[in-house]
Amino acid sequence: MSKEADNIILIGMMGTGKTTVSSILAQELGYTRIDIDTEIEAQEGCPIPVLFQEKGERYFRQVESDTLCRILKDSSQVVSTGGGCVLRTENQKIMKDAGWVIALTASPESIISRVSSSGDRPLLKGNVEERIKNIMEERKDAYSFADVTIDTSELSPEEVVHHILTLYRV
Repeated sequence: MSKEADNIILIGMMGTGKTTVSSILAQELGYTRIDIDTEIEAQEGCPIPVLFQEKGERYFRQVESDTLCRILKDSSQVVSTGGGCVLRTENQKIMKDAGWVIALTASPESIISRVSSSGDRPLLKGNVEERIKNIMEERKDAYSFADVTIDTSELSPEEVVHHILTLYRV
């Protein structure tokens, strides 16, 4: 467990609760909360769907890696990553070196329920159920480098935070 760097990094598919959990967790610890997607939008001056549309996924993934690297130079942070941030091996190493990595997972049904009404997710164009299942299959091993994995399907965000804090304070 790489808690020495004093960061907690949340990874996982969209809809697993990273944004909500990171907010509560940062408040509980008195840490700074950083959302990588929000940082990218501020830096690029446009929403991520627009960035995907105008510059493509490859460009976005590079900006994401650069932003992750910059953010993780600091400490005492709870960092919420985008769901695909783990796709680059170098991002995985950066995260492991910078803190304690927690993968949030959920059942396909839970994720579909949580994200189906969101129209701002560029990777979900088309049949949401089919896209979620395909992305989950493509990324089934991408989160395996995490120090801890927590299934959020049946847990409230507060319960997830409690579980993380229990493990973190050991």
